[in-house]
Amino acid sequence: MRFSKQLSSALALCVLGSVAGSIAQAQDEQVTRMRTALASSERPAEDQERDGARKPIEVVQFLGIKTGMTALDVFAVGGWFTEVLSAAVGPTGKVFAQNPQFFVQREGFAEREAERHERLGNVQAVHGDLPADIAGQADAAVTALNLHDVYNGPGGEAGAVALLKSIYDSLKPGGVLGLIDHVGIAGQDNAAFHRIQPQQARDALTKAGFTIEAESNILANPADDHTKGVRDPSVARHTDQFLIRARKPG
Repeated sequence: MRFSKQLSSALALCVLGSVAGSIAQAQDEQVTRMRTALASSERPAEDQERDGARKPIEVVQFLGIKTGMTALDVFAVGGWFTEVLSAAVGPTGKVFAQNPQFFVQREGFAEREAERHERLGNVQAVHGDLPADIAGQADAAVTALNLHDVYNGPGGEAGAVALLKSIYDSLKPGGVLGLIDHVGIAGQDNAAFHRIQPQQARDALTKAGFTIEAESNILANPADDHTKGVRDPSVARHTDQFLIRARKPG
């Protein structure tokens, strides 16, 4: 009996070791793929210059986005995160890149978007509001540096909650949302500065039905004192940013 228990324990350790090894290998393969894709000469140089501050691989790992997933880039705008997600999920995955209609209508946008998506191969454009036909399809979603404009706009918190609820509906049960934005503080003109207080974002997420699972400081910048607009030369593209991982209950 004692030998049997020892054998069972040894087998269990072997199984655990094998699983851990498989996970590590998958992570290594994803990191290698992402580094290669993000360094591609076909990727815009301006996007590559932003990688140092935006830490794409670290963010993807924090959010738990895996190869083969279906991901959603909300307010994709120029497509920086679309490229990151495309590389993260790989050729067996899929990315929905959503942009509001007013942005799609900007001069030259359609051509740039089409070129990017054709080059990436696993991206589908979504124009306008998130449609009902992708409800419950995404394993993961990201909205980066966008919520502040919705929250500070005419719709206020209710508008922000409505946006987050539409993302919630697009996710599968158990799906994850990564929310990134410029840190704002009380007493400042966050609307003019294009910032939002982290607690305002947390409250909006909770009201939309999400569970806040974790937060990370990997995008923090202590040199940003939050008293300047995000386009001020002293902080432009290096603002203090918060990163929240929120979960749709499974």
